[in-house]
Amino acid sequence: MEFAVLRVPFFLEPHYDESKPFIESNRDRLIKKWGGKKGWEQQKNRHDLKGRGEAAGIPHFNLDRLASNSMASHRLIQHVGKRYGLDISEALYDRLNVYYFVEGHALNDKPRLASVAAESISQSLAKNNNNTSQALMSEKEILEFLNGNEGRLEIENALRALNQLGVHGIPKFIVEGSTVIDGAAGPDTFVRIFREIEQRGKVEGTAIFKDILGVDEETLSRGSYSRESLLMEDAS
Repeated sequence: MEFAVLRVPFFLEPHYDESKPFIESNRDRLIKKWGGKKGWEQQKNRHDLKGRGEAAGIPHFNLDRLASNSMASHRLIQHVGKRYGLDISEALYDRLNVYYFVEGHALNDKPRLASVAAESISQSLAKNNNNTSQALMSEKEILEFLNGNEGRLEIENALRALNQLGVHGIPKFIVEGSTVIDGAAGPDTFVRIFREIEQRGKVEGTAIFKDILGVDEETLSRGSYSRESLLMEDAS
């Protein structure tokens, strides 16, 4: 089985100033959000983010990571997926999760982001034997992209669509364009749904955000993951 993951942008703090590399630490953001340290501690215990992170292979969340506007990073993820394929944008997405949640860097620190993204894209293309005809994006080219506006309209349209669908929190997964799975669901839920599709022998529906984000069917059909790629990840 092969499948495609199409990342749909979502802003936790849409009011953050785009012109600033970062606004505050995530610790300060969450303490304010939950009405003080007591409320924050209750929320942490309720959601068990540390335990869920450890189960996903993330041994440490940097609570003092630098929170910032994420428009530029969302634009970059979408651009890389269209240019090189969703497997390469997924690898970049995974790298940026480490960059932010573990290393604590701001997603709007554009020079640092460009450097990390250039390295990730280069390594992923080499590892995946990607046969794209597109030239490798240099660090300078990525920085120019981040400082521009290409892809902004698609992001804004996706945010409006999410609001219309009543999606006000993340993570959420929409499988086959119709089945909505809350982020709190465990692996068994996804395995069950994928097994049902496997037994059916075909996918019913498509990614409902592909047209909004400007992703074509050919890019979707190449997918993000295959059985072989997942086995390689497990082995590493």
